[in-house]
Amino acid sequence: MDIKNAVDAVGVHEISEKAQELGEKARALSGRPIEIIISATKDLSYHAKTIWLFTYTDLKTIVGPETAFGILSALSGPILTTNQSPDCSVILSRIPRVAFWCWINLLPFAIDNQRQPEAVEEDGENKPWRSMPSGRLSETHAKWLMWSLYPAAIVASLKLGGLKQCLALVFLGWWYNDLGGADHSCITRNFINACGFLSYASGATEVASRSDFLDSPFKPIAWPWFLIIGAVVFTSVQTQDMYDQAGDGLRGRKTVPLVIGDHYARWSIAIAMVGWSVVCPTFWQLGPGTYAMSMITGAIITFRTLTIRSIPADKLTFRIWNMWMIMLYLMPLFKRIKGDSWL
Repeated sequence: MDIKNAVDAVGVHEISEKAQELGEKARALSGRPIEIIISATKDLSYHAKTIWLFTYTDLKTIVGPETAFGILSALSGPILTTNQSPDCSVILSRIPRVAFWCWINLLPFAIDNQRQPEAVEEDGENKPWRSMPSGRLSETHAKWLMWSLYPAAIVASLKLGGLKQCLALVFLGWWYNDLGGADHSCITRNFINACGFLSYASGATEVASRSDFLDSPFKPIAWPWFLIIGAVVFTSVQTQDMYDQAGDGLRGRKTVPLVIGDHYARWSIAIAMVGWSVVCPTFWQLGPGTYAMSMITGAIITFRTLTIRSIPADKLTFRIWNMWMIMLYLMPLFKRIKGDSWL
């Protein structure tokens, strides 16, 4: 009996050890997928942030304003586009796709711009949090990512619209970043900026209007208006260069304030603001309300540019300039709803 009990005890002990061993293996196997998922989530979050940082500072200058331009122009219906009776709710529901079109076309350009050695050096001083100076991405990987995203932008434009504008932006980005279009002449720099704004604006309108991308969704009057917007950008976009003269000087760029001097650059902005604040509402034959909004905002920008001269002040002035641009984008819609109103 004692021997039998001893044997049984040994058997139970062995079974218990085996069960414990199997339990540990089961826990290890069950925990591994969770670890893999957590690790993959962290990696995905890291890379998503790396990509996001490339376009972060351009959200307020490109993605937001040009999305607004596209939506507002589409809402203007027969004033700018061939859509005689636009559905407001349908067009507003397209805000995400218009914003995505702007962003996916901006992203490869931003990567190409920020991967340049001079840009990495400049951002190391002014924007060390960006992907390149912070070491989140190597120059080789950035170049590979850029070349993979240009086809992605083209495919997105084939699906959403704005293909011609997408191809124009590819060429302008190559000219601006790789051929030195942003560095060697302030006139060329402003011209490329103006063409870029036109490409984003017309492409965003096409996506918002959801017209067949092979046919023009624009009425003939749209093209003079686009040219006016381009001229506005060409003559006043140096507002963004006023607060970054130190960085542009470090890169050897020929921006307007570095070529003609800070004083005359500020006066060039002031003259442009006064002129275009009157020309734009006149083009659409709008009422005193639109004149007042345009001219008051333009006067604020003029006053700040000429009298408040500091880097923080110039940054705020540039933000107000972007708000003024959105006000210009509203004018075709104002024309549509004007009637006998004060607009």
